[in-house]
Amino acid sequence: MNQQTVPFLPFSRPEIDEETILGVSDVLRSGWITTGPQNQKFEAALSEFCGGRPVRTFNSGTATLEIGLRIAGVREGDEVITTPATWVSTSNVIYEVGATPVFVDIDPTTRNIDLNLLEKAITPRTKAIVPVFLAGLPVDMDRLYAVARARKLRVIEDAAQAFGSSWNGKRIGAIGDIVSFSFHPNKNVTAIEGGALVLNNEDEAVLAQKYRLQGVTRTGFDGMDCDVLGGKYNLTDVAARVGLGQLPHLERFTAQRRKLARAYFAGLGAGAAAKLGLGLPHADFENSNWHLFQITLPLANMTIDRAGFMAQLKERGIGSSLHYPAIHLFSLYRARGFTEGMFPHAERFGATTVSLPLFTLMNDDDVSRVCRAVNEICERYGN
Repeated sequence: MNQQTVPFLPFSRPEIDEETILGVSDVLRSGWITTGPQNQKFEAALSEFCGGRPVRTFNSGTATLEIGLRIAGVREGDEVITTPATWVSTSNVIYEVGATPVFVDIDPTTRNIDLNLLEKAITPRTKAIVPVFLAGLPVDMDRLYAVARARKLRVIEDAAQAFGSSWNGKRIGAIGDIVSFSFHPNKNVTAIEGGALVLNNEDEAVLAQKYRLQGVTRTGFDGMDCDVLGGKYNLTDVAARVGLGQLPHLERFTAQRRKLARAYFAGLGAGAAAKLGLGLPHADFENSNWHLFQITLPLANMTIDRAGFMAQLKERGIGSSLHYPAIHLFSLYRARGFTEGMFPHAERFGATTVSLPLFTLMNDDDVSRVCRAVNEICERYGN
């Protein structure tokens, strides 16, 4: 088939059904489009999904992380341990609350925070740990929480990519301490934009509500008070209705993503790419929701750089993305004393990773097309 006639395959595309689209129309016609009854239904559905734990929604997964830190009591002078292999918001919010991020390198197999290095990073100033479940793969929750309990540390799980993931048969969100989800358009479940914070008790839920809307509490028709410094982080009913329409499809979404991931392993496990040393993700089909399929390029064995590789994919009508450059090498972090060589596994991963298309509207033929392209590029530009 002529390459020009093949439709472009984007990196990601949300699947939104007609019932949800009609439901959004109903919300728009209702006259109540900001936080209201749809948001209440969405929170109730999320709470049920998370085993009855209190859940409060926000307008982004960044907001949920920041508020999670505040609820956990993280403040100026504290240290928070996290990973440099994540979206920069994970550590930016630590600075936002006045604390200092302490990075721990990643396990090169799971690409998550290396729990073998965790305890060495704990100091008397450590207040909390923010593990990131990269690409939807949880860390070893048993080991993580054993350390947290022993050292009396709070855990704010950055589960932005892990909605629908599990640990040993228990849903992420139904277990653990504070859990932060994202509903960005490229996530496994979207609300256009938005996030949710899973909390431990009603006191934390009430505090979350205060933080998301200027710290204000209302009572009766004319009672109003403000006792904490909050922001403007509430989720609209339009977004909540989209989220509600997504939840019934989650099991199918996860099954399809796992199916597509298996097809990627089959297509990239041999051929020119494999011979060059293409790196594949950890093959976990029990716990991960397969939010992303990330390869690492054997650039030392190629006559093309990563940007060139991604450009070659685009020429073949295939989108790709990057998740993520090592945070500590960004200018903001270099200015705070971080340098190259501090976290070599995260640096190597951040310099070579490419995220291939993975979304529920894809089929096996789409995966085969991507695998052929990857192998062709590796064969053409391999040393």
